[in-house]
Amino acid sequence: MDRNLALELVRVTEAAALACSRWVGKGNKMAADEAATDAMRRTLGSMDIKGTVVIGEGEMDEAPMLYIGEQVGNGDTHEVDIAVDPLEGTNICAKGMNGSIATIAIAPRGGFLHAPDMYMEKIAVGPTAKGAIDINASPTENLKRIAEAKKCYIEDLTVVILDRPRHDKIVSEIRKAGARIHLISDGDVAPAIAAAVAGSGVDMLMGIGGAPEGVLAAAALKCMGGDMQGRLVFLSREERDRAQSMGIEAFDRVYTAEDMAQGDVFFAATGVTNGDLLKGVRYFSGGGETHSIVMRSKSRTVRFIEAQHFFDHKPSL
Repeated sequence: MDRNLALELVRVTEAAALACSRWVGKGNKMAADEAATDAMRRTLGSMDIKGTVVIGEGEMDEAPMLYIGEQVGNGDTHEVDIAVDPLEGTNICAKGMNGSIATIAIAPRGGFLHAPDMYMEKIAVGPTAKGAIDINASPTENLKRIAEAKKCYIEDLTVVILDRPRHDKIVSEIRKAGARIHLISDGDVAPAIAAAVAGSGVDMLMGIGGAPEGVLAAAALKCMGGDMQGRLVFLSREERDRAQSMGIEAFDRVYTAEDMAQGDVFFAATGVTNGDLLKGVRYFSGGGETHSIVMRSKSRTVRFIEAQHFFDHKPSL
């Protein structure tokens, strides 16, 4: 695929972040998500791609745009699959808290796991701990392996976990092992990526979160040389049936980042509110500033981009 697609993707996430950032702290997560989705869809429509949304806002009857199966782009040369989360962390944005981002990934046709909108157990680390994790091992054992790989003590490690009752047991075990914990209210894509960024203060993401978000995190970690394992968590027979209808047969399979994001993968994200990975949108007279990350798996290039946008010259935003 054309390497310039990476920078085109940043335009998409910048537009989404700028649109939904007007709703930060206003308590209306639906309006924020709609603003991000509208802007992302509009900008995708200007790209020279023939794209199919495989990870999106839901089924066609549930989401008016960026639904699974929707065709986007205005070209016919680059046939790609698209994974999107126009506003990851809708509650975070609505409450004005840290960590919400706009994110997108593309891969060659058939490159993404068609993950149903359900839960996934995840463990993610950066390049220095690649090969050290095992989702079937205990949190304590994983911490030992990661500390050994990073040549540090368990007490030096910081683990990000969604603050949910379902994680009480692993939180207790991690604390007993001696590692530090950063509990988050929502949005586990950015922390998974942060685990692969030197100096972010995040060493590992662990716990159960959304499966579509797991695919997006896997795309980014593949680009960065990180490591991730995921396993779908079924809460009902209906969820198993839905997964099967999307081509998933082995219900207990452990997916790696390579399984979830295959081929030449591109990933981009722009901060909406401040977080461990990215700064949020900031406004000045007549415009705003964005902070984004964009990467490509083939070249392993990772760019952080700070941009100023002057609204008089960007009517589409």
